[in-house]
Amino acid sequence: MKRVLVFSLAYFPHVGGAEIALREITDRIRDIEFHIVTLRFGGEAREERIGNALVHRIGAGSSYVQKILFVPRAAREAMRLHRERPFDAFWAMMSYMLFPIVLLRRRGISLPYLLTLQEGDPFEHVFNRLRIMPFRPLLASGFRNAAAVQAISSFLARWAMRAGFHGTPDVIPNGVDTARFSRRYAPEEIDASKRDLGKVKNDVFLVTTSRLVRKNAIDDVIRALPLLPENVHFVVYGIGPDEAILKGLAAELGVADRVRFMGQIGHDEMSLALAARDIFIRPSRSEGMGNSFIEAMAAGLPVVATQEGGIADFLFDAKRNPGEETTGWAVDKDSPEQIAGAVEDILARPEEVARVTAAAKRMALEKYDWDLIAREMRAAFDRVFASRASGAGV
Repeated sequence: MKRVLVFSLAYFPHVGGAEIALREITDRIRDIEFHIVTLRFGGEAREERIGNALVHRIGAGSSYVQKILFVPRAAREAMRLHRERPFDAFWAMMSYMLFPIVLLRRRGISLPYLLTLQEGDPFEHVFNRLRIMPFRPLLASGFRNAAAVQAISSFLARWAMRAGFHGTPDVIPNGVDTARFSRRYAPEEIDASKRDLGKVKNDVFLVTTSRLVRKNAIDDVIRALPLLPENVHFVVYGIGPDEAILKGLAAELGVADRVRFMGQIGHDEMSLALAARDIFIRPSRSEGMGNSFIEAMAAGLPVVATQEGGIADFLFDAKRNPGEETTGWAVDKDSPEQIAGAVEDILARPEEVARVTAAAKRMALEKYDWDLIAREMRAAFDRVFASRASGAGV
């Protein structure tokens, strides 16, 4: 059985899109033995099995210093584990995790490796920050020597080539639990979820599942509310550093009573929360891909979003993408007026909404199921293993 060592700055129980992807993929590829080196935030077991992966946690805490120290510590831990039982390949989950691999290569451990790009920020933000600039040659070396690059969107595939990768990246998106999010709930379950928000007749609830940071543009939805009828409300599931700023904005615009900040929600609860709302909206200023959009599509909600970054791979607008089957309503970034217009269009045309949401749901089920994604990832690992046999990428 092949053995792969994964470098991931965070892992369960601390989860985002990248961590969920890592868990879903490793659990489905049963003929590879996975080990994951990750940061120990505090209190977690230093070593434990989670699904089909043995997790090794190092460090203590999530401070900036601890994240920097993770790089040499992860390289050292990898050397120890490789001596005990050699690995066949490495896997870097996001570009920052190339740094331990570059250090290992300088110590003579030159295994082939797969790089997965999951980043959601613009290229310039990730690679041209002052604190990254001194290390750009190391990062370029990491991209240049990768046996394979898997990007979750066409947007990120173009990143890889800009950053120095000489091959053709594999565009393999993140998946979603399509069975969970497409589940049909009993009317009484939907009604109970709506009552929790104090819904009255004719209320309309926009919803987002988002980390509360500037790139996700929650502020633009709040700015759109004064342009919409008073029965339109906005439900926000998520936490983040901008929460106080967003609450202040809602108060300043006189819509605080129409915005509900619900905090973090468990993934198991999210499918019902979506099914009981009316319109999903996240007008992102940048996005690597965005699992939340596909989850909303699988749940049958109309989706309003920008076409920034990876969103353009799956959100097709009737006017902007006439050659594609329509799957949502596209708006420009930083455009509250367009957001209000899209919401009004959705409320005014129920037959069109039914057609678009059916197409979007069909796309989610056919292209973004985790079983399909895992098969494509298994093929990517075969190419990495083959590169070792041929001497390429080593």
